[in-house]
Amino acid sequence: MELIQSFLNLVAPPFTVVTLGLLLPHYVVFKYFFSLIRGLFNEDVTGKVVLITGASSGIGENLAYEYAKRGAQLVLVARRESSLEEAAEAARYYGSPEVITIAGDVSELSDCRRIIDDTMNHFGRLDHLVNNAGVANMTLFEEIIDITSFKQIMETNYWGSVYMTWLSIPYLKNRGGKIIVVSSAAAWLPSPRMSIYNARLSFYLKPMWDYGFSLSYLIWVFFFFQASKAALRIFFETLRVEMSPEIGITVVTPGFVESEITKGKALYSHGRMEVHQDVRDALVGAIPVETAAACAKAIVRSACRGDRYLTEPSWYNAAYYLKAFCPEVVEWCYRILVYTTPGTSAAEALNKQILDLTGAKTAMYPPSIHSVEINDD
Repeated sequence: MELIQSFLNLVAPPFTVVTLGLLLPHYVVFKYFFSLIRGLFNEDVTGKVVLITGASSGIGENLAYEYAKRGAQLVLVARRESSLEEAAEAARYYGSPEVITIAGDVSELSDCRRIIDDTMNHFGRLDHLVNNAGVANMTLFEEIIDITSFKQIMETNYWGSVYMTWLSIPYLKNRGGKIIVVSSAAAWLPSPRMSIYNARLSFYLKPMWDYGFSLSYLIWVFFFFQASKAALRIFFETLRVEMSPEIGITVVTPGFVESEITKGKALYSHGRMEVHQDVRDALVGAIPVETAAACAKAIVRSACRGDRYLTEPSWYNAAYYLKAFCPEVVEWCYRILVYTTPGTSAAEALNKQILDLTGAKTAMYPPSIHSVEINDD
């Protein structure tokens, strides 16, 4: 076995380089024309049933409006009933022929089962499942008082998506449906204060020297490193292999987008949901925050095209390459700009000071996230 492994270690890199050199140009051309064809034949969702979790605010709420404008029937799911009803009323105004709301917590399997049962009892079909519900943390790992209080992040962000998907698969297969998974660009960026949240879809990108600077690895990274090895993404990529072509899957990684999270709402050191905009400012800094409406429009358009991946806004794709080729530089920048030592106020972060000094918040942040008010009914 050792001899075989040694042989493969010697042969695999040059074989990969030659194979990529022969196949990659044809593959790129094929992908380009295939994307053009997908753009010409977008899915018409008029009358189709779309279930959206986390639909009471932010991206989820605006996804409801975007699907409504296309004539889809909606199932809106979140924990806050009154906010759901407000979103449902607006979705009807935007053109959805029928909207139902279901209050529930996707981290509970029993609630997920009830959500799917109510959907099927009412509509008798399911065409799109949008796994959008999520919560975040914004505290340094050392400052956490009770680590068990943070289990809800994985339970909601990961298991909530897994539960809903598992229960929906039979119905989606019958309709040739789609699954849209809303993750976060924070997944591959080592943002301080978001360690547990980032693990929701954390990348496993080894430094280049761990691979001996092999040319085959560099080429592979440059063209394919979106196919990363992390829990949620690998789960849905594996599911894509198992379910294709019966079910299409689009994995979405938004950057900073207008939402309650970019208002500063997250779990802090005591494991309680609070709003701290100083911490938000330290994390976001002068990076422009995209409106939820623009993000939702891009997501629905991508899902209807049948895209496998979407990063929104697209300029965040640069973060893939920075993280892959210069991981130490990315970490160094975060330490300089964002990190503050335990016990130190986030207001002392350089990112926050630059933001205050330049007054960039007015231009970079949508008006809705300037306020600290959160609808917690």
